[in-house]
Amino acid sequence: MRNRMKIAVFGMVSLLGAGLLLTGCKSAPELTQADAQAMIQAKYDQTPAAGAEIMVDLNGMARGQSAKYWNRTVLYPNKYWADFTLTPEGKKVVKLKNGGDVIQWHPLNEGDKNYAIPVIAVATNHLKAHVVSDPQDDVNETKTASYMEIVVLDGLPNDLKIMADGPGNRLSSKHIATFALDGGAWKLQSTR
Repeated sequence: MRNRMKIAVFGMVSLLGAGLLLTGCKSAPELTQADAQAMIQAKYDQTPAAGAEIMVDLNGMARGQSAKYWNRTVLYPNKYWADFTLTPEGKKVVKLKNGGDVIQWHPLNEGDKNYAIPVIAVATNHLKAHVVSDPQDDVNETKTASYMEIVVLDGLPNDLKIMADGPGNRLSSKHIATFALDGGAWKLQSTR
């Protein structure tokens, strides 16, 4: 009888101790998909806005010329090479990677459908985070979530938006965000 009593008391003390131990431990707060997206977007909003790189193909060159962003200034003897100079209107909406104002259109041959040149849209925009997955547990008490990074074309003239929708342009890309606990709250640690 005494052994039973000792076992019962020991069991109750063990349960009480385990209960106190568990209530004393704080669990990590939940990290929701909406919280993750808000943190990623806050990072993008704090990053200085930048112009979007647009690859301009043959159709884009024709559209840019009709929109008066550039004029052909030199036609080479082979009849498919040409130089185009940015107009004052063109300088308001695009800049060239080399910093100059002459687009050197020099495809490999007359039928080269893959040739394109990069221009940078002057209108600056912040990137947007879309389609954020539910955060998943990762190593070292971190969580990760995948998401799509979208280049926003708001503020661009319609002709540039059409060029940006052309082949060779990447307006979205997949990334991974890592979150870590900092002072009992989840913080965005990195994006890649």
